[in-house]
Amino acid sequence: MFTGLIREIANVKSLVGSTLSIRAKHKAKIGDSIAINGACLTVVKVSNDGFCVELSPESQKYLVMENYKNEVHIEPAMMMGDRFEGHIVQGHIDTIGTISEIKNLGNSYDIFIKVEPKHIAFIVPKGSITIDGVSLTVNDVSTDTFRLTVIPYTMRETLFKNYKKGTKVNIETDMFARYVSHIISHQTKTASISWGEVDAINASF
Repeated sequence: MFTGLIREIANVKSLVGSTLSIRAKHKAKIGDSIAINGACLTVVKVSNDGFCVELSPESQKYLVMENYKNEVHIEPAMMMGDRFEGHIVQGHIDTIGTISEIKNLGNSYDIFIKVEPKHIAFIVPKGSITIDGVSLTVNDVSTDTFRLTVIPYTMRETLFKNYKKGTKVNIETDMFARYVSHIISHQTKTASISWGEVDAINASF
């Protein structure tokens, strides 16, 4: 589990087959889970200046691989007792979004991201979302686009500083929205789920 708070911007050394080599200050151990641009990956080798993770063909199929060439966001998995900030992030990428517009508002930036309409149901106004591993809050949602507001600190200290119209990003939608939708969609014709049961599901996490 992760929080969506980026701990370091690391550098990609190489991607050979399924092995992604990262140069980082973080001292990883073999078997560690590390979110790289929001995707939970497993450390398979360590070196003096970083580590390697396994990036299977399945992962490469569903991630924005063009963003795994230079700098990347990394966040080690939470440890028991860690302070919880951000929001609950699984490191499971649901879809790829495309930045359609960035507006500089002076003291903040509005970022509009387009996704396939089928994913909009899991993107909740004022809810949480993870963009390339960064925990953010959704402001508005339309049929195929949602709007985020990013403060100057986030823009400056993350890879958002490099993003522009047309940039593709990894997206993890709201976990609770996905779970509730899955449960409801698998109810039989005679069964139903009440809002009380939905609240109970939410409270169990």
